[in-house]
Amino acid sequence: MNRCPTFTRVRVVVYGPLADASGCAQGQLDMEGALTARDRVGIQDFVLKTYIGTLLVSVNPYKELDIYSKKQMDIYMGVNFFELPPHIFALADNAYHTMLTEANNHFILISGESGAGKTEASKKILQYYAVSCPSTTLLDSVRDRMLLSNPVLEAFGNSKTLKNDNSSRFGKYMDIQFDIQGDAVGGHILSYLLEKSRVVHQNHGERNFHIFYQLVKGGEEDLLHQLGLESNCQHYSYLVQGECANVTSINDKNDWTTVRNALSVIDFDESDIQHLLGVIASVLHLGNVQFEPDSKGYATLSNSAVLRWVSTLLGVNVQVLQEGLTSRKIEAKTDEVLSPFTVDHAIYARDALAKAIYGRTFTWLVNKINDSMENKDSSRKTVIGLLDIYGFEVFYVNSFEQFCINYCNEKLQQLFIQLTLKSEQEEYEAESIGVLFGSV
Repeated sequence: MNRCPTFTRVRVVVYGPLADASGCAQGQLDMEGALTARDRVGIQDFVLKTYIGTLLVSVNPYKELDIYSKKQMDIYMGVNFFELPPHIFALADNAYHTMLTEANNHFILISGESGAGKTEASKKILQYYAVSCPSTTLLDSVRDRMLLSNPVLEAFGNSKTLKNDNSSRFGKYMDIQFDIQGDAVGGHILSYLLEKSRVVHQNHGERNFHIFYQLVKGGEEDLLHQLGLESNCQHYSYLVQGECANVTSINDKNDWTTVRNALSVIDFDESDIQHLLGVIASVLHLGNVQFEPDSKGYATLSNSAVLRWVSTLLGVNVQVLQEGLTSRKIEAKTDEVLSPFTVDHAIYARDALAKAIYGRTFTWLVNKINDSMENKDSSRKTVIGLLDIYGFEVFYVNSFEQFCINYCNEKLQQLFIQLTLKSEQEEYEAESIGVLFGSV
């Protein structure tokens, strides 16, 4: 499923009466004629009549459109906001030049339901700045790292849901830093509310995070051997709960190559990459750790070989790891007592450990990307903030993270309405033009 958005033009269509006093039709227009007549009347871009700040409404056509080319970027560079039809390049260009003129920070909020094209829109804005800003060797390096951070973050933070094959399961706010000449000199990413529960559970028809499938399907044979993995998703409990490990719109092998190359560009050395992939592999092995009850009903490991892979990849003593998964330590003054888990408690502890490992790995990944994009010049900078919020979704079974995502999205939408629509309405009332729009 492609998430590339296009933009709507709202038109006013005015037709004369089609029936006389007796109710008989004065004439009939076929569909083609009606469409032609519609284009001859009204206003082609009604946004010019009801423009509300720098607000752009986009619609996802679920196919590639040739409206984001270099040629299109050149058309919108430095052009007055109202001179050309609505476009995300116009929005990006306006924010950039306003920032330079006012020497002040600006931000772009991208909101909408899941699958609306928010992440694609944010990538188009970054691509526009990569082309439109002045070019030097240093600036090209910064822009490359900004652009290539997208496939990496999507691999580790996006997944297939029931509504969207590439749904962002975390919130992302990016600061693009510019110097006084308008050159892009750095960036910083703030992530929040990663849906960690997806690591251990997915609804039917959904997948885990992309990186797991990319590694298993696209990883080289030697790499998989080092990590103790097989190139078959069906062998891993955390990858098959949704029963859709294979998705026609996703090419995990190609995506693996893209992510692997991107990691190298954004200052991940081979040691960093090996440790990162080792942690990801440990989560897959951890999902295959199974427990069975002993004679007293307490949890014991049914296969210690899998746990040894987890121990090796994480660098944790296998005995300590086994105790942590099958019992809890109770301290009473100077005494320590091990209280054994039931099978259900052990499964809960296993899944909690997997979520914690993945969550901390994602945080480390974002921090590492930030280090590669950091601008060490202490002179004053202005920024354009880019907020790519997660989409609103409701599932048959909703996790706590999903509840938080929906709540945050709703509060953000209300804030947006308050700051944008209500402020514009106050201007209408102050200028006594509210009546004119009351019936629209």
